[in-house]
Amino acid sequence: MAWSRFFIWPLAAISALFFALGVWFAFFNSPADYQMGDTVRIMYVHVPNAWLSQMVYGLMAVSAVGSLVWRHPMADVSMKAAAPQGAAFTAMALFTGALWGRPTWGTFWEWDGRMTSTLILFLIYLGLIALWRALEHQANGPRLIAIVTLVGAVNIPIIKFSVDWWNTLHQPASVFRADGPTMPGSILMPLFLMMFAFTFLFALLQTLRMRTEIERRRVRSLERRHVAEGATA
Repeated sequence: MAWSRFFIWPLAAISALFFALGVWFAFFNSPADYQMGDTVRIMYVHVPNAWLSQMVYGLMAVSAVGSLVWRHPMADVSMKAAAPQGAAFTAMALFTGALWGRPTWGTFWEWDGRMTSTLILFLIYLGLIALWRALEHQANGPRLIAIVTLVGAVNIPIIKFSVDWWNTLHQPASVFRADGPTMPGSILMPLFLMMFAFTFLFALLQTLRMRTEIERRRVRSLERRHVAEGATA
């Protein structure tokens, strides 16, 4: 709590700067696709949200290990704070993907490997949020949630490699490839700017949510102490 407050405004400023640059490059410096036209600009929101939907869950899985192995209280705080954000990023990825798919593929939804596994990820997020609300105050609640989080992490490589394992409407990797990206720089520039913007936004929201959760737990602890003192008085 002592040092994290110094990161809030810098993270907000950096995120706003990357968003401003990303939107400018996306609309004024990036050309329309020769097949998809201007609908390709949805990619600058869809891809960062899809990336964060998996990255946030990876952070939760690491936090779950910290909770189970070292029983660090901040690991529980990190898991709980990240879950709603991961659900929001996943929902945005699904929504923008549907908007992009309708003019590109002719359908809002197709039960291919990546779309289905991403939907499952969204349901896992919702399930974890529900578990936190139901089990947080139980003695072994956080440990049980950490175990469920690690089990759900199996879905992350499925999302990643679904385009290689099954027939899918999604194209294979076109940015992070051994032989280099297949996209031109005019598209990569706004894409990376928006990815940085959303990532810094997540860092900002995660810091704020963790601080809020710590304060909430402090208030709850004080309330319990007050009740206990009143009962013994």
